[in-house]
Amino acid sequence: MITNAFVDNAKVMAKGQITIPKDVREVLGVSSGDRVSFIVEGNTVRMVNAAVYAMQLLQTEMTGEARRTGLISDEDVMDLVKQMRDEEEI
Repeated sequence: MITNAFVDNAKVMAKGQITIPKDVREVLGVSSGDRVSFIVEGNTVRMVNAAVYAMQLLQTEMTGEARRTGLISDEDVMDLVKQMRDEEEI
């Protein structure tokens, strides 16, 4: 069972706008000027912090990419960074 679940409501105004309740904004970590994403699955909609969602998508897409390119250890990554820096100096 979800332990931190709660229900809140907002009224849809004439232009389709709503005010996100304060408790929901705090959970999402959004404030004035931030963006949110709406994920529609059937007749269910999830609202998420757009920046966090974008980072999660990137992490999902990049999962396993380092291993596929041969970067297995921290040393491999450091060697690649050193090599790239050496190439920039040329």
